[in-house]
Amino acid sequence: MGRKWNNIKEKKASKDANTSRVYSKFALEIYVVAKQGEPDPEANQALKFVLERAKTYNVPRNIIDRAIEKAKGGAEENYDELRYEGFGPSGSMIIVDALTNNVNRTASNVRAAFGKNGGNMGVSGSVSYMFDSTAVIGIEGKSEEEVLEILMEADVDARDILEEEDTVIVYAEPDQFHAVQEAFKSAGINEFAVAELTMLPQNEVTLEADAQVQFEKLIDALEDLEDVQRVYHNVDLGE
Repeated sequence: MGRKWNNIKEKKASKDANTSRVYSKFALEIYVVAKQGEPDPEANQALKFVLERAKTYNVPRNIIDRAIEKAKGGAEENYDELRYEGFGPSGSMIIVDALTNNVNRTASNVRAAFGKNGGNMGVSGSVSYMFDSTAVIGIEGKSEEEVLEILMEADVDARDILEEEDTVIVYAEPDQFHAVQEAFKSAGINEFAVAELTMLPQNEVTLEADAQVQFEKLIDALEDLEDVQRVYHNVDLGE
């Protein structure tokens, strides 16, 4: 499962390189989640999760506050949550999550990004069955044994625990996300290298050099779309 963590790191590093895009996507997600429920993260678990993710991406507090205040103000912007599935070069698999106020625009743009970059759209379920929804939480400064002890003391289950370089990664069921975080916080750990609910592929594929170049262009094209929030795939991008 370690290669999957490397893909998460690579994806995060790519997003970190374009902070304005990252911040705008988080601002929209925070607004939508806060508008759907309470604007208080203690009363809205979905909002609490988004804010935890935003923290790992260093989203400024003023952007977070502005999005929540906009939701409190009763703005009438309505957004739909959409998921698209498709295939990239050499049969690679891709999932695209979007938030949009114009479904036709988003569908057209996602389809065009696939078509212009060696991919094609699939029907709902054509790809997602090969992925598992997973909570991924990473911390630094602890060993795998110490992390296991913390989780055992808190009676929290994990699918897997791996130590890679200076980071220990916990993979857990999605409904265990907050339980894992609370276990760490009770142990005095409040900073996370990663805190994601993500879609991890059951198997990864390695592409030939030309196909990988085309695949990365496809991923970039999808992530550049204004309505696209997150992109998942099953390609091992290497070191």
